[in-house]
Amino acid sequence: MHPLSDIRVLDLTNVLAGPYCCHHLAHLGAEVIKVEAVGRGDLARELGADPDLNAKGMGVSFLAQNAGKKSVTLDLKNPKGKALFLRLVISADVLVENFRPGVMDRLGVGYEVLKGVRPELVYCAISGFGQDGPWVHRPAYDQIIQGASGVMSITGDENSAPLRVGYPVADTMGGMTAAFAVAAALNSTPRGAFIDVSMLESVLASMGWAVSNHLIGGVAPSANGNENMTSAPSGTFQAQDSLINIAANKDEQWVLLSDHLGLSALRDRPEYATREQRKLNRTALKAELESVLATRPARAWAKELNRIGVPAGAVLTVPEVLDMPQIADRGFLNTYEDAPGVGRDITVATTGIKIDGDALSVATPPPILGEHNDTVWGELGIDDAELRTLKEEGVI
Repeated sequence: MHPLSDIRVLDLTNVLAGPYCCHHLAHLGAEVIKVEAVGRGDLARELGADPDLNAKGMGVSFLAQNAGKKSVTLDLKNPKGKALFLRLVISADVLVENFRPGVMDRLGVGYEVLKGVRPELVYCAISGFGQDGPWVHRPAYDQIIQGASGVMSITGDENSAPLRVGYPVADTMGGMTAAFAVAAALNSTPRGAFIDVSMLESVLASMGWAVSNHLIGGVAPSANGNENMTSAPSGTFQAQDSLINIAANKDEQWVLLSDHLGLSALRDRPEYATREQRKLNRTALKAELESVLATRPARAWAKELNRIGVPAGAVLTVPEVLDMPQIADRGFLNTYEDAPGVGRDITVATTGIKIDGDALSVATPPPILGEHNDTVWGELGIDDAELRTLKEEGVI
């Protein structure tokens, strides 16, 4: 099922937040046309762990978010390029961009101009801090937003915080928020809207519990490492070979856990009698549990504890979890054989969404820069001779 199969999206985005938004829209069935700068394209084409792919303009960072899209190149500063772009906008339902606020207006293709040629256009602008406010003109990358949002202040423990989250969480949350907003706007009647997505606010929205502890409870969020401060025992514990997460958040789970570890006598001690007492004495309780957990491997404990109703899981690496049948057998990963511009098979993550039992996927691999110039511009009535001229002039 592809609910956006009749939607055309113009993707004018770079690096991660915007491409990640359009990654979701493509997997939901939209035709996504990536409009890239002539000669260089998305900066993500040069980023990633494989230097050879970076040199080819097919960096891993680009491959991760751009499967299923079409790529055209266009110089929006050129009057011919701008005219060509306006013709393309007439055919589109959605436009997504993540330039700094004001850039599209300075190029002469801001929302008010585009609305004039396509009133039904859903225009989504993703930026670090939103389209207004005192910080509107600040440059923003993921780590800047992580620091500004308070995420770093509550990540790690008292010795390591502030600490950056281990993946670009701000870009990711901004992109996901934008995709959600675009999908909602497409369901509106009449269609047509300007969507302003702030990465900073997207991250703060995802921190609902931490933010509300301050706003409502008057408690400043703090860095608590691997401990879940809402309950105990709940956090990360040392098993024989690695760490294990255990979340005995309910009293009945605490009973099951302590019985299974042969530590039922702990429940008779006043410092562990209630959840609040266990929270106050969580460090000592952790040591008691680890004296038993350290005798066997984490995965063995996790299997047994889950079977009796105590949520648990070994702490895995990324390669380990990707090899697990839970991921490998659900269609979450998609492989493209001999991907163009790459020269070998590539496997990329999809979205984590299934509809009617089917994982969302796209048929085509990430595009080479300008791969679809002839097709997309040809659909607008540009003949071969004019295409050659536009290429020679650097317009496309």
